[in-house]
Amino acid sequence: MTQAFFSEMFERDGPAIAGVPPAEFPGCGETRAHYREFHGWMCAQSEQQIANKRAEADLNFRRVGITFAVYGAKDETGVGTERTIPFDVIPRIFPAHEWAALERGLRQRVCALNRFIHDVYHDQAIMRAGVIPAEQILANGQYRPQMQGVDVARDIYAHIAGIDIVRAGAGEFYVLEDNLRVPSGVSYMLENRKMMMRLFPDLFARNRVAPVAHYPDLLLDTLRSAAPHGAADPTIVVLTPGMYNSAYFEHAFLAQQMGVELVEGQDLFVEGGFVYMRTTQGPQRVDVIYRRVDDDFLDPEVFRPDSTLGAAGLLAAYRAGNVTLANAVGTGVADDKSIYPYVPDMVRFYLGEEPILNNVPTWMCRKPDDLRYVLDHLSELVVKETHGAGGYGMLVGPASSAAEIEAFRAALIAQPDKYIAQPTLALSTCPTYVEAGIAPRHIDLRPFVLSGSEVRMVPGGLTRVALREGSLVVNSSQGGGTKDTWVLEQ
Repeated sequence: MTQAFFSEMFERDGPAIAGVPPAEFPGCGETRAHYREFHGWMCAQSEQQIANKRAEADLNFRRVGITFAVYGAKDETGVGTERTIPFDVIPRIFPAHEWAALERGLRQRVCALNRFIHDVYHDQAIMRAGVIPAEQILANGQYRPQMQGVDVARDIYAHIAGIDIVRAGAGEFYVLEDNLRVPSGVSYMLENRKMMMRLFPDLFARNRVAPVAHYPDLLLDTLRSAAPHGAADPTIVVLTPGMYNSAYFEHAFLAQQMGVELVEGQDLFVEGGFVYMRTTQGPQRVDVIYRRVDDDFLDPEVFRPDSTLGAAGLLAAYRAGNVTLANAVGTGVADDKSIYPYVPDMVRFYLGEEPILNNVPTWMCRKPDDLRYVLDHLSELVVKETHGAGGYGMLVGPASSAAEIEAFRAALIAQPDKYIAQPTLALSTCPTYVEAGIAPRHIDLRPFVLSGSEVRMVPGGLTRVALREGSLVVNSSQGGGTKDTWVLEQ
């Protein structure tokens, strides 16, 4: 039996419709109300018109340099390759009321996560209350004992959070994971919108689409509000690992959009407990570092001694309150997949509220009963490494061979504490232009939540789409693409 999926555009999911005019869409039922204006426009477009626009988008993305590096992928000369993320011209659309409910849930969740990180490095009340076992936190690879007792500006640790949302079942939203260390992808959200407005200006005259272009302004305000006490006009920089990082385009893009300097570790030094940037006019004190470098590479005196990506003495200046790092050192303890199952409990513990957004049901393989269940149902489940990211190090049971399942079984038995498992969700679909025509493809959403003097976000996010038929893996590194995300204003 073919599995039914929630369709974002239609009352029900239809079959692949390659070569079928958009007006027909067999088997899909009625168009959802918030998509009707767009659907009517799409039905009036010829296949050639859309093909031309798609080619124009790809050309413009390449001209602007909107690419990402693919680790391990090399061309015929042995040089690492860069690719554009495939862009689809059919947007993912939210009605205003649906987005408002989602936004409330995101604000609640990020607030609880920030409270949790502060607690972990201070009173540890949630551990003393027995809500989360202490060893799950203190033995976690992302826990940084160097942060114990350190006060950070406004008690905010995750200034920028990317929360991955999926819709499944009859249309319910679930949080798939929390990205709190160096969440990426917001530049693609912004560039996707610019591209849609350039290619199809008439669409934005016919639809009241809420803007997202002010995200860099909100980000800059957030970083300014996080400056150390006494920094009236703070100097802000974006710290990048360098041009060979997969997200370098985004680092440069955000620095340019905010009007701040893009720096590498060699551009910074610490003296007298303060951080300075080398400039042609001499040293300039730095107050806020939006760092896109992992904890382990920030300070060779504390973490990896072989790192050249950070600055020696940076952590001492940070612990003294003389510079703000966004996101804070040690935030990874809250977005580790072994901690994810406890986030609803964090909401109840710190806020005294019921979670608005649900987690995906999760089996923690470190628990013997959970492990037994997972081993008995590997062919039905998604199994993830607790420290994994980017779609790597995971098993999608229904899409895996018997040999792959058995290899994962051995890994689970050997180190069960390194894995969690979840049901294979029937992710929602959105019609997508693929090589054969228009067909439903699975999607997720990464909204970006900013925490400073207040919690803010733009109406939208990065919609990622699994372009391979039947695939549930949307990551760009695994062949996924992106869509513009529209929130319709009332």
